[in-house]
Amino acid sequence: MTFNKKYIPLLLGIAIALGVFIGGKLNFTDTSDRLFTTNSKKDKLNRLIDYIDYEYVDEINTDSIVDVTVNGILDNLDPHSIYIPKDELQRVTDNMKGDFVGIGISFYTYKDTITVIRPIEGGPSEKAGIKGGDRIITANGDSIFGRAWSNEAIINKLRGEKNSKITLEVYRPKDDKLLTFKVKYSDIPIKSVDAYYMLTEELGYIKINRFAESTYKEFKKALDALQDRGATKLALDLRDNPGGFLGIAEQIVDEFLEDDKLILFTKNKAGKIERSYATGRGDFEEGDIYILIDENSASASEIVAGALQDNDKGVIVGRRSYGKGLVQREMSLGDGSAVRLTVSRYYTPTGRSIQRPYGKGNDDYHNDYYKRLSNGEFENSANIEIADSLKFSTPEGKIVYGGGGIIPDVFVPMDTSTQNETLNYINRKGYISNFVFEELDKDRSAYDNIAIQDFISSFEVSDAVVEHFEDYINLKERTTISFVNYRNRMKLLIKAELASQIYGSNASEQIINSEDPMIDEVILLSTSDYTFHE
Repeated sequence: MTFNKKYIPLLLGIAIALGVFIGGKLNFTDTSDRLFTTNSKKDKLNRLIDYIDYEYVDEINTDSIVDVTVNGILDNLDPHSIYIPKDELQRVTDNMKGDFVGIGISFYTYKDTITVIRPIEGGPSEKAGIKGGDRIITANGDSIFGRAWSNEAIINKLRGEKNSKITLEVYRPKDDKLLTFKVKYSDIPIKSVDAYYMLTEELGYIKINRFAESTYKEFKKALDALQDRGATKLALDLRDNPGGFLGIAEQIVDEFLEDDKLILFTKNKAGKIERSYATGRGDFEEGDIYILIDENSASASEIVAGALQDNDKGVIVGRRSYGKGLVQREMSLGDGSAVRLTVSRYYTPTGRSIQRPYGKGNDDYHNDYYKRLSNGEFENSANIEIADSLKFSTPEGKIVYGGGGIIPDVFVPMDTSTQNETLNYINRKGYISNFVFEELDKDRSAYDNIAIQDFISSFEVSDAVVEHFEDYINLKERTTISFVNYRNRMKLLIKAELASQIYGSNASEQIINSEDPMIDEVILLSTSDYTFHE
């Protein structure tokens, strides 16, 4: 029988297709007798989705079904293994990267118009001449006012490629003029260091809101600046810090610990242990350090606090931390989405795990805050639940505990004056920010010649402004709210928001901290002799 050469391309195509199909089924960790078997668990899910795609009576978005399935699987693992949908991944990535490409403004929609609250200092909008109070009317000739825009829609409209330019037409009420600006897209930092300044002549202060890729560089810049101003002691504020990259926390701890001191170790499923030690590059090894934590300080924040506490370095001040001792790794799922999967546990230098139990399910785990609130733990350290079986000892003999967060060396109860439900509701709704913007918008020039430190130390919010804010809230909520019992607190919050919109977060934090019991405690500790062990 003769072979017709015209069939060669067809046969080659079939062979290649068969090779791709078989290759897709191969698991190269399997033995040879299993190479051609299928994974029944994976096949079951794939087959079900195919049935729904092709046979189900109604049209169904199977992408959403897959999302639900992935979340359902992760819910059965631990509380910190999470799924990140593809439409959220870029935002999450930017947040942890520490910057994004943009034009550098903070804004909100005021009367259907995109209104600049404040251009980011040193950003492209500030360099181009855009100011707080400016209304953005058009972007590259397209109208972006006159209807309700979501923040996401605005961001998409103002988004562009790095180093390209966008033409913005802006209305400036102060001058009653339409102005045109060409703004170059640049890397815009997402700050993780909210503030740094001197609390006393010797005591510096740094507040970190998360541990992103850029955090160590921001922290080091702040630390160097404070040391130049004479800081020999440091208050590191990690309250409400949910954590972030483990490696960044290690770098920050390294600034305080002497060479070869153990920072932490991790252990994975196979029992492999990896240890992290301090190096010789620390610039604050001789200084006194005070770490501020609370019930919302988690993960990388707890790594910092635990490493210093277990090495008898510094004083941990505040309330018991969150209790997260698991390490996640982000893994792509191939369609633009990702999963952060718990791959190991970390342990402090004494060998303790500070991970809270999660065997009763995620709902019980996430509701632990309310249990701690109701049992009085936030107001009295005697109500902190400890496990004697998880008792550890530091090199200098201080007793520390595992099993659920870092217990501070010096307890500071929750300031109940700041926990008023009405005040918390007003903050969540953004009413203070919006009200302050409208007040500023009446006459921004009134603040042009007020220096930052003069504003912080001398400016006072009047009773009339607070009463005006009451009217503002009551009109919005169609109810009756009075600030008679916490008028001074309201003045402080309004002043802090004014500072934020005029001068930035550094000024705002200084104002809020001026009436902070935990800051007061740290200042007191820094001027007294504190015994580090029992």
